[in-house]
Amino acid sequence: RPTATMGEALEASPQAPLAVLSKVELRVSCKHLLDRDTLNKSDPCVLLLMQSQGQWMEVDRSEVIKSNLNPVFAKIFTVDYYFEEVQKLRFEVYDSHGHAEVGTHDDDFLGGMECTVGQIVAQKRVTKPLFLKYGKFAGKSTITVISEEISGNNGYVELAFRAKKLDDKDLFSKSDPFLEIYRIDDDRSEQLVYRTEVVKNNLSPIWEPFKVSLNSLCSCEEKRKLRCVVWDYDSRGKHDFIGEFFTTFEEMQKAMGENKVQWDCMNPKYKIKKRNYKNSGVVVLLDLKIHRVYSFLDYIMGGCQIHFTVAIDFTASNGDPRNSCSLHYINPYQPNEYLKALVAVGEICQDYDSDKKFSALGFGARIPPKYEVSHDFAINFNPDNDECEGIQGVVESYQSCLPKIQLYGPTNVAPIISKVARVAADEERTKEASQYFILLILTDGVVTDMADTREAIVRASYLPMSIIIVGVGNADFTDMQILDGDDGVLRSPKGEPVLRDIVQFVPFREFKNASPTALAKCVLAEVPKQVVEYYSYKAFPPRCPQTDTPDSNLSSPQ
Repeated sequence: RPTATMGEALEASPQAPLAVLSKVELRVSCKHLLDRDTLNKSDPCVLLLMQSQGQWMEVDRSEVIKSNLNPVFAKIFTVDYYFEEVQKLRFEVYDSHGHAEVGTHDDDFLGGMECTVGQIVAQKRVTKPLFLKYGKFAGKSTITVISEEISGNNGYVELAFRAKKLDDKDLFSKSDPFLEIYRIDDDRSEQLVYRTEVVKNNLSPIWEPFKVSLNSLCSCEEKRKLRCVVWDYDSRGKHDFIGEFFTTFEEMQKAMGENKVQWDCMNPKYKIKKRNYKNSGVVVLLDLKIHRVYSFLDYIMGGCQIHFTVAIDFTASNGDPRNSCSLHYINPYQPNEYLKALVAVGEICQDYDSDKKFSALGFGARIPPKYEVSHDFAINFNPDNDECEGIQGVVESYQSCLPKIQLYGPTNVAPIISKVARVAADEERTKEASQYFILLILTDGVVTDMADTREAIVRASYLPMSIIIVGVGNADFTDMQILDGDDGVLRSPKGEPVLRDIVQFVPFREFKNASPTALAKCVLAEVPKQVVEYYSYKAFPPRCPQTDTPDSNLSSPQ
């Protein structure tokens, strides 16, 4: 069973892409856990499992929190994050009995929950009910998972604290102090940001320096209040309160360079009771270093939505949909290549779009009522709203529109690129990193309007959008490779270069015998880089995440 020590991630499996896009920190807390112990309360511990080739593998586990049905775990789970994959996670909560192997008995199981890494990072905070075996609710138990991004050079801060002359809480030895930092959110709730190690038998401890993301520490707001608490550690979980102080990241920044900042560590009870009470010690911030570089996840966690549009080629070269040789043939037992490509890419994108509505367009067909050729029609035939409910809604609209249209031609894609670009241009005017557009074009041949398409792509490269083209069928797609700027810079007919490479082209036949996830990995792998390039060029920072959003309840397991 692979486990990772604290702060380490498992080695990537051989088939994983070489570059880890980011690492994500997951913080876990539970409420209303079942009480399995007769004398005390349960001693909960969380196991994190990840699905690998259909098998659940344990990745890591939290500490055990003694006698607590509403635990907030200090353990931070670190997982490698890939935008282009569906990464399934399972959290299992057990009542631990000391050194015995966790999870050996069913009666120690307090409940489990499944979700994807994509869902957690897109929603930032996920609260779901815990389930026992066979889909039974574990009473009113819930689990909350909060995600923060960490990466080598992401916006983070390095802090080094020490304390002096802390109160002595122990009779026969000195206090064993540790420090906790809490972020106070807009709803006045407190989120544990960091818990230091315990320094034994020392009233003037120097704690190890540590790094936290700026997002985690203060939600990008330098004036947000932070509460720092010093405790004397107790092995039975009944830690003694030494004192606390309040500060902000703005105040902490005075500790840069040679300067130090210090705070009186106060015990409010002593302040009331003792006339000459000054403090219960002093906490000093010895050093602070800030590093700011934005990443794809900064934008996603800042609330940037990814809007997904699919455009389907309905030209006559696909063959009559009633004929089993047609690329548009609907086989009840086997989805055609259009559907396979659509579902593979759409399933990834849907985790990043809160309303789960996708625009679905067609081109190259004669459409009712007048049967005139259209190169940008809504496949649900609603000209005012081309959005479908979820990937399934797109699939259903596709299947129901086939009998109503006449496949025709030519293969013009510039109108659809321009249509999505108009929406993206409206978005750009907000000057916020709030929505990015992905256009998936599925086509069976080389485009006819190559000059117009090149012009449209150059214009689109200045907007918050990326284009993925999947070639379906066995046509010669050599000329399509021009659009994918990997072999050189794509230029408009007048010679103007693209601002950034936004097109990815792949022939579906290269993935015919691979799993659908392989296609999604290939075509989506470039998107995070394209998103960051666009917002960096525009100098749009990520929006600040909303810390007071209500808990999102993902659907429960089937």
